[in-house]
Amino acid sequence: MSATSASTLVAESVWRDIKSTGLVSCARVYSLHLLFGKNFERATRIVDQRGVKRISGEPSGRSVFQVVGESRKKEEYFCFPEHYCACYSFFYDVVNKGEQLCCKHQLAARLAVSVGACVDVKVSDEQLALLLSKL
Repeated sequence: MSATSASTLVAESVWRDIKSTGLVSCARVYSLHLLFGKNFERATRIVDQRGVKRISGEPSGRSVFQVVGESRKKEEYFCFPEHYCACYSFFYDVVNKGEQLCCKHQLAARLAVSVGACVDVKVSDEQLALLLSKL
């Protein structure tokens, strides 16, 4: 088993624990920080600044996350926390180089869901489809 695979399994276990208990304990924060380092620190800042929107289509309930970046431009990136982010870091560090398990925007989205800190936005399924067609 590669180090990346083992890290992914540990990370998923921590996320499952958080989801099942609804608690982000000190031990879990420590584990996430060990796994994700500075990306985790950056993600917590984004969550603290209420920078995660969950855009949900109705009536389907399907959703995508829109996460604010940290640059002066305050760009917003669409992401699916477990699979994809539209940011440069996702393609460069995660997909291309394989140096990270995920980007800070994905982490921020997962963390915001875990602690109930998402800004929820409801749109029609048609509006959601139009939004996703631009990715």
